[in-house]
Amino acid sequence: MDVFGYTLFLAQTGGKHDQAKPLKGFGSAGVLEVVEDWQGNTYRAVYTVRFEERVFVLHVFQKKSKSGIATPKPDMNLIRERLKTAARRAKELKDEQTQGK
Repeated sequence: MDVFGYTLFLAQTGGKHDQAKPLKGFGSAGVLEVVEDWQGNTYRAVYTVRFEERVFVLHVFQKKSKSGIATPKPDMNLIRERLKTAARRAKELKDEQTQGK
C-alpha cells in the first residue's frame, strides 16, 4: 500500500502515520499533511480529522513551487475552501444520522 493510502487507513481507524504532520496555518493538528517523494518529484496529500467519524481528503497535489518547502498560496486557499465544504458536509451527515435514529 502506498504512503498516502496507508496514512488515510490509519486516520480512518483512529491512528496517525509517522509522516503525517499538522499543516501550518490551520492552528491545530486537525488538518494534516503527508509529503512523499517519488521518482524525483514531491507529492503532498492534505486531509482533516476534525470531524467525528469522518476523514476528508482536502487536496492532493504535486509540489512544483520553487520557493522552498512552503505550500503555495493558491493551494492553501483551495484547502481552506475545501475545509469549509467538509465542515458543511460533516454537519449534514451528522444531522442525517440524528434524524435517522
